Amino acid sequence: MRVGIGFDAHRFEKGRKLILCGVDIPYDMGLLGHSDADCPLHALIDAMFGAAAMGDIGTHFPDRDEAYRGISSMLLLKMASDRLREKNFCVNNCDITIIAQKPRLAPYIDRMRANIAEVLGIPLLHVSVKATTTEGLGFTGRQEGIACLATVSIREMDEEVKG
Repeated sequence: MRVGIGFDAHRFEKGRKLILCGVDIPYDMGLLGHSDADCPLHALIDAMFGAAAMGDIGTHFPDRDEAYRGISSMLLLKMASDRLREKNFCVNNCDITIIAQKPRLAPYIDRMRANIAEVLGIPLLHVSVKATTTEGLGFTGRQEGIACLATVSIREMDEEVKG
């Protein structure tokens, strides 16, 4: 068993969609980034690569590469999972915390969890997504952007998982 921790933050930008864990959240701003700027998935991917000692998201999917411009982070998550499998690892479970003053995310958490579980091929009960605020403190409290933390455990694949 190995454990990884990931962190990501993106600023809000008018005229962009807000996509978190593959869910399009109705809001008047989205997150700025080279890809779809899905902050919680970026933190999760970083945690996955970290747990496997494989570098970080920027190493595998650099923002200077036009192939990743506007790409869905759900696709990046699938690609990251595939790269772990190439190294004989699979995700056991994950826990994500989304830090945002607004919008209210509780109505979307179940869909976020389901999206991640499906892409990683793990049971829904092995995926946790939570949202919290900073009570008005810092850049998230001033509603300038969103920050995310992710923790993941990975394990070496046994013959049952490989097949």
